[in-house]
Amino acid sequence: MSIPNLLVREAVEEDIPFLIELNDQFNGVRRSQEEVETDLLNGREVIVVAVMEERVVGFACGQIYKSFCYAEHQAEITEMYIQESARMNGLAGMMIERLEGIFNNSGVKHIKILTGNKNAKAIKTYEKAGYDREDEFVFDKELK
Repeated sequence: MSIPNLLVREAVEEDIPFLIELNDQFNGVRRSQEEVETDLLNGREVIVVAVMEERVVGFACGQIYKSFCYAEHQAEITEMYIQESARMNGLAGMMIERLEGIFNNSGVKHIKILTGNKNAKAIKTYEKAGYDREDEFVFDKELK
């Protein structure tokens, strides 16, 4: 069995069609080329892609934010998805490391990740990457 050619890098404009398709697979939301291009280029979010055998097979998104309550900037890894056929190759860990490096270079000292309490695979991945489970509740409200 051969080891696949794996790479994680920051997303570029040429990745937009793959990001559109992967996001649709991830959460059933199909965005337009223009919307994704605007979001990719606005600089408010860091998007990295996982590449296997020269094909984009996953993405992870992160954001850096600042609150007056804390001296340092904070970061959050907000989304992560890898196509089923590309899982179990270490790509999730590689994407986390890439985002951590970007955040660290921006002065961030604390990163948060939210996931569902029943998402055992994601929880295992985050714990393996050195993240601690916290005892917090997440509340959600949709504004009309």
